[in-house]
This record gives sequence, C-alpha cells and structure tokens, in this order.
Amino acid sequence: MIRCLIREWNLHERSLSDFALWAIVTYRFGAWLAGLPRGPIRWAAFNVYFVMAKTVEIVSGIWIGHGAELGENVHLVHSGNIKIHRDAKVGAGSSIMHDVTLGMNMGRPGLPQVGENVLIGVGAKLLGGIRIGDGATIAPNSLVITDVPAGATAMGVPARMMPGRVRSSKTVLRSV
Repeated sequence: MIRCLIREWNLHERSLSDFALWAIVTYRFGAWLAGLPRGPIRWAAFNVYFVMAKTVEIVSGIWIGHGAELGENVHLVHSGNIKIHRDAKVGAGSSIMHDVTLGMNMGRPGLPQVGENVLIGVGAKLLGGIRIGDGATIAPNSLVITDVPAGATAMGVPARMMPGRVRSSKTVLRSV
C-alpha cells in the first residue's frame, strides 16, 4: 500500500493541492480495505473511507466506486467532475481528463472496460459493456457506446472510428 501511495504521489507531481491525487489515494485506500477480513477494524476503516470519498466528491466532483479496477499509473490529468462506476475497469497507464463518465447504458448491459495507455478526452462519456483497446484515443465530448479497437481514435456523438488516426499504445500523457 505504501509503495502504491508513493507512486501516485510522484505521478501527480507531488502536490497535495491536486484533487486528482486525493481521489486516487482515496480509491486505492477503499480498494485495499476491500481485501481485509470482515470485522470491527474493517468496518471502522470503511466508515473513514466513505467520509473521505464523500469529501473528495464534494470538493472536486470526482467519484470512483471502490469496486472499480484502476490499473497502475492511471492519471486523472485535470481533476473535476469525473465519475467512474464501481464495476468499470481502466487499464494501467491510462489518462482521464475532466468531465468524463464511465457508466451504465440501459441499451447495452455491462460497464466499460478500458485497455492500457488509453487517452480519454474532456467530457467523454463511455457507457455500457464496451471495450476500449490498448492505446486508443477517445476525443473530447465523444459518446462511446460501441467497442473501440486498439490504437484507434474515436470521435463524435455517437463516436465513430477516425480512419488513419492511430496512436502508439506506449504514449503516456502528462499534465502541463
């Protein structure tokens, strides 16, 4: 757990004023608690977690369900109004901008599964049981309700693949 917190600290530029850092640390704490055996210590710690999660949500607008699966080095580039359903999955090295939602779609059961090193642009909504391939790019303000292949760029409402726009799966976005 301590190594994980140090990694997040370094990824988010060692700034305690970064709300994204607080959101990720709170999420990681909740995920760690879920692995503890049931009992009074876990119950008390979960109460602390829920207060932390609600405080982060009120202050920053970021809500990450404690059951979500976020890989290593997931980066919330510009924090604010990010909603990640508790059953969504985000692969290692992915970058998420502000105003992004990973949630349910009544027309397509399931929740988004985002691959590694994916860039999700500002205001994008990924809904339903979709798969986003490794190294894909989701353009700003796109509504993604179908699968996106690895390395592809999806854009629009509803999102469509842009021909000839392929990004390397090794690209990692850092905040400026």
